[in-house]
Amino acid sequence: MTINNPIFIFAFIIVIWFIPGILVRRINELKQIKKSKKRQADAINKLYPDSKDSSN
Repeated sequence: MTINNPIFIFAFIIVIWFIPGILVRRINELKQIKKSKKRQADAINKLYPDSKDSSN
Protein backbone atom coordinates (compact mmCIF):
# COMPACT_ATOMS: atom_id res chain seq x y z
CA MET A 1 0.00 0.00 0.00
CA THR A 2 1.41 3.26 -1.05
CA ILE A 3 0.26 6.82 -0.67
CA ASN A 4 -0.51 6.97 -4.40
CA ASN A 5 -2.98 4.08 -4.21
CA PRO A 6 -6.51 5.53 -4.55
CA ILE A 7 -8.07 2.65 -2.61
CA PHE A 8 -5.69 3.28 0.28
CA ILE A 9 -6.42 7.01 0.24
CA PHE A 10 -10.17 6.34 0.13
CA ALA A 11 -9.99 3.94 3.08
CA PHE A 12 -7.77 6.33 5.03
CA ILE A 13 -10.16 9.25 4.55
CA ILE A 14 -13.16 7.10 5.48
CA VAL A 15 -11.46 5.97 8.70
CA ILE A 16 -10.50 9.53 9.62
CA TRP A 17 -14.07 10.65 8.85
CA PHE A 18 -15.97 8.00 10.84
CA ILE A 19 -13.80 7.26 13.90
CA PRO A 20 -14.47 10.61 15.67
CA GLY A 21 -18.20 10.25 15.02
CA ILE A 22 -18.21 6.76 16.50
CA LEU A 23 -16.31 7.95 19.57
CA VAL A 24 -18.60 10.94 20.12
CA ARG A 25 -21.69 8.76 19.71
CA ARG A 26 -20.41 6.24 22.23
CA ILE A 27 -19.60 8.97 24.77
CA ASN A 28 -23.04 10.52 24.34
CA GLU A 29 -24.74 7.13 24.72
CA LEU A 30 -22.87 6.53 27.98
CA LYS A 31 -23.86 9.98 29.25
CA GLN A 32 -27.49 9.35 28.31
CA ILE A 33 -27.54 5.97 30.07
CA LYS A 34 -25.98 7.48 33.19
CA LYS A 35 -28.47 10.36 33.15
CA SER A 36 -31.46 8.03 32.72
CA LYS A 37 -30.29 5.80 35.59
CA LYS A 38 -29.91 8.85 37.82
CA ARG A 39 -33.36 10.09 36.82
CA GLN A 40 -34.82 6.65 37.54
CA ALA A 41 -33.12 6.50 40.94
CA ASP A 42 -34.44 9.98 41.79
CA ALA A 43 -37.96 8.95 40.80
CA ILE A 44 -37.74 5.81 42.95
CA ASN A 45 -36.45 7.84 45.90
CA LYS A 46 -39.33 10.27 45.46
CA LEU A 47 -41.85 7.41 45.53
CA TYR A 48 -40.21 5.54 48.40
CA PRO A 49 -38.37 8.07 50.56
CA ASP A 50 -36.20 6.88 53.42
CA SER A 51 -38.11 7.54 56.60
CA LYS A 52 -35.93 8.81 59.42
CA ASP A 53 -38.15 7.61 62.26
CA SER A 54 -38.60 4.02 61.14
CA SER A 55 -37.66 1.49 63.77
CA ASN A 56 -36.13 -1.74 62.51
